[in-house]
Amino acid sequence: MKKAVRMIIAFLLVALTVTTLVGCGRGEAISGTGTVKFVDLEGSFYGIVGNDGKQYEPMNLDQTYQKDGLRIRFQAKIQKDMASIHMWGTIIEITRIEVLK
Repeated sequence: MKKAVRMIIAFLLVALTVTTLVGCGRGEAISGTGTVKFVDLEGSFYGIVGNDGKQYEPMNLDQTYQKDGLRIRFQAKIQKDMASIHMWGTIIEITRIEVLK
């Protein structure tokens, strides 16, 4: 019994390590300026409309920045291996954000 438990734990540790290493390499880095937008779709959420017209769905937009019409500058990583029920824009993970004056 102890041997089986140790094998399961070892397998889980290897799986976790592989998942972490694969996850570290994902995400194309982007940066830009845009406007936070309240989107009333599928339960509502806050997105970002870039100055170039591209739509981004941030998965980690802090509540501080969840203000419709707020002008921001941001850096993010595109999350290509994620999906969303909103289907509104490119899913991103924000790595840096600041309010524009």
